[in-house]
Amino acid sequence: MSDAIKHECGIALIRLRKPFQHYIDKYNTPLFAVHKLSVMMEKQVNRGQDGAGVANIKIDVPPGKRYISRYRSVEPQPLTDIFSKIHKKFRKGLKNNRDKANDAQWLQENLAFTGEVWLGHLRYGTHGTNEVENCHPMLRQSNWRSRNLVMAGNFNMTNVDELFGKLVSLGQHPKEKVDTVTVMEKIGHFLDEENQRVFERFKGIYENPTLSNVIEDNIDLQRLLYRSCRDFDGGYAMCGLTGYGASFVIRDPAGIRPAFYYADDEVVVVASEKQAIKAAFNVEYGQIQEITPGSALIIDKNGEYNELPVLPRLERRSCSFERIYFSRGTDPDIYYERKQLGKLLIPQILKEIDYDLENTIFSYIPNTAETAFLGMIEGLEEYLAKKRKQAIMDGILFEEDLERVLSFRPRIEKLVTKDVKSRTFITADDVRDDMVSSVYDTTFEVVRKNVDTVVIIDDSIVRGTTLEKSILTMLDRLNPKKIVVVSSAPQIRFPDCYGIDMSRMKDFVAFRATMKLIEEREMDDLREEVYTQCVTALATKNPNNINYVKALYDPFTDDEISNKVADIIRPKGLNAELSVIFQTVENLHLACPQHSGDWYFTGNYPTEGGNKVVNKAYANHHEGKLVRAY
Repeated sequence: MSDAIKHECGIALIRLRKPFQHYIDKYNTPLFAVHKLSVMMEKQVNRGQDGAGVANIKIDVPPGKRYISRYRSVEPQPLTDIFSKIHKKFRKGLKNNRDKANDAQWLQENLAFTGEVWLGHLRYGTHGTNEVENCHPMLRQSNWRSRNLVMAGNFNMTNVDELFGKLVSLGQHPKEKVDTVTVMEKIGHFLDEENQRVFERFKGIYENPTLSNVIEDNIDLQRLLYRSCRDFDGGYAMCGLTGYGASFVIRDPAGIRPAFYYADDEVVVVASEKQAIKAAFNVEYGQIQEITPGSALIIDKNGEYNELPVLPRLERRSCSFERIYFSRGTDPDIYYERKQLGKLLIPQILKEIDYDLENTIFSYIPNTAETAFLGMIEGLEEYLAKKRKQAIMDGILFEEDLERVLSFRPRIEKLVTKDVKSRTFITADDVRDDMVSSVYDTTFEVVRKNVDTVVIIDDSIVRGTTLEKSILTMLDRLNPKKIVVVSSAPQIRFPDCYGIDMSRMKDFVAFRATMKLIEEREMDDLREEVYTQCVTALATKNPNNINYVKALYDPFTDDEISNKVADIIRPKGLNAELSVIFQTVENLHLACPQHSGDWYFTGNYPTEGGNKVVNKAYANHHEGKLVRAY
């Protein structure tokens, strides 16, 4: 994705189901879980490079021994930083105690990060500064083991103000008004209440310290999560560890954010992507299960696990951007879907180049568009196979014509190369434009000057900045007759509020194109009418739950908006003709039939909070406010 965006944090959880000594004896190391977690997190580093964190909980260590350990980092290589520190702790702790290296009891009582429950998180920040305090896992501490809570997640809530107000009404004084703190404090509040409920039930029957163990054995995490999460509006996959060793992963009722798990007699593991589990534990994809939307995978203190319903399920609307770009393309399902996205674009592309394949070069914008490119080429080959068959059936009189028909292949070149490892989308806005111009390089002497058309495919076009500032100018130096930019995703028209950092309308080149069309056709009344509807809905809590911003796009066809996008991203002095092709929403659903979350393209949000966010985003734009809409 040339205009990539912050998105989709990654989670990784490991629960060791056997005594710690088992792993030392079988794998000849006390670092079994450390190694597995590092692989799981490394395989999900695409999901977060702003920072990372790891937390670990020991079960049933004696009082006076530390049982919660945590490291977080915002260093340039946060995973390397964290796991280097963990290894350093082991080396330091065993330096004068080498005879204890295989003694599980001694290790757990004397060394950090020797517990049975592990939680890792990779952060892409959508709120706040990139400081270590904003990194997950977050920790809510108590001197009562069963009241401690460690949390990390991949989520955004649309109703943070409402949730914050409820915390205040409960008598709390939250230190920040952000969804991470709000969510943890809300779950923490009901964890406290659950502790108190069980305490009241057994206080006359057992005495401390036995009563503490009884409380831990009787805490109902399913009940706790229902009470905590029933008024959440957003997309989420959240992990929680309790101080006594039970853990949970809960997924939003529409299945917006992904979460998968695998279990055997040694481990229960959870990750945002199947590939992370596959890589760490070498299991078959068929053994990896998806956590049901609206349910929680609950793992008790003894390592027994169960997937339990927590919230009423909504229509499944899992994020299609996971399929287009975010998740690792080595997942076989995602790989196939991305190829389909490229293949389904063929009719539009052929029409745009007037079916002139002899004078067209096909390429892609590295690196993540490569799979869609392969699908596009596969689609071209299928088209040519049909043309060859038809030509033979029609009868070819001359041998040279037959030879030409049979031997013709699409012209494929790697015209654009990513020149540096820097990722432009994690660069501050004020220096980003300067940076994008130096990120890409191009290949010369393969385009026939003023003859060839260049078709170049990208995952999606968000801002259009990199195309305008860098790629189109470079391609124009090759002197093509025409440049056709192809997006394997549809036009991004609406903000996201469930995990992706896309909440400002002005960031979407499709929206800017629509605003330009409205201006050119003197339709300012439409802009004002939609603004009035948005602010009225926000003031009245939007009782009809309508996305009023859709009306801005209604007067225009997809092609009209695409043509205006081409005008906007066209650099000054570009000599080649330029056109832009976007995937259709219908083809997106054909390629990804099980993942219908398309609100960025259609404005059809899966929760009420989404409509509130889009109306607020447009109101902010109309008023000139450059702030998040949630």
